[in-house]
Amino acid sequence: MTPSPTDDPKTLVSTDWLARHQKDPDLRVLDASWHMPDTGRDGRAEYDAAHIPGARFFDIDDISDQRSALPHMAPPVEKFMSRMRAMGVGDGHQVVVYDATGLFSAARVWWTFRLMGKMDVAVLDGGLPKWLAEGREVEDLPPVVRDRHMTVSRQAGLVKDVTQVAHAAKLGLAEVLDARGPGRFAGTEPEPRPGLRGGHVPGSKNIPFASLLNGNGTMKDPAGLRAMFTAAGVDLGKPAITTCGSGVTAAILSLALERIGHRNHSLYDGSWSEWGFYDDLPVATGPV
Repeated sequence: MTPSPTDDPKTLVSTDWLARHQKDPDLRVLDASWHMPDTGRDGRAEYDAAHIPGARFFDIDDISDQRSALPHMAPPVEKFMSRMRAMGVGDGHQVVVYDATGLFSAARVWWTFRLMGKMDVAVLDGGLPKWLAEGREVEDLPPVVRDRHMTVSRQAGLVKDVTQVAHAAKLGLAEVLDARGPGRFAGTEPEPRPGLRGGHVPGSKNIPFASLLNGNGTMKDPAGLRAMFTAAGVDLGKPAITTCGSGVTAAILSLALERIGHRNHSLYDGSWSEWGFYDDLPVATGPV
């Protein structure tokens, strides 16, 4: 079986790679399926019905900072460590994260692990849909879990708060990259969360996350990714800050930047759920 050019255990691996490594004792597979509320889908219920053998369920809403009023903000270090230990994920493990959409919420969990200083983590390219389309095995059994110690070193540079984003945008210190669709970016389509203004951070560039994917839900190759950033007018010589509606699909942009070798990127965790709520923050509308 020829290795796929996508295979990089620190960013993205193919279904063939996962199939070859499924029995590795230090592999841990996580189902990170999460769906927008208006879809009517339940990631946990779908996991319980069928998941890649041995996969644990990573609940993005639960493994978060629930002290915040904003949705699924990055979890405190202690909470992340305790949840991972309970799931049997720890030091020395290679983690592969997938979701039931193809490539949607899995990248958020990839970013969360990197925020915690864990680099041996990859997203499954094409996710569960590609796995199923290839006729590969799934199960409905709970995994056998054994505690594993985890050492965490939070990488503060990978996340930005609203003050840092406002400063960077005003002074042009970084490229702010918005993963939402063009209608929401322009303010011509309503936000799915009530109470939010339409539009975008002034000076930001729109790169809808779907534009970075192929028709089968896999990520474009590095040349294709680079072309999309270039077409959007992104200066890849500058630091990048990724954003979206609530910090989930922003991580797809972060993953894409990592795939093309752009290492100086961070994610605005509050994203539009925060920026669009406060009237004292400037908002731009229309396409850029």
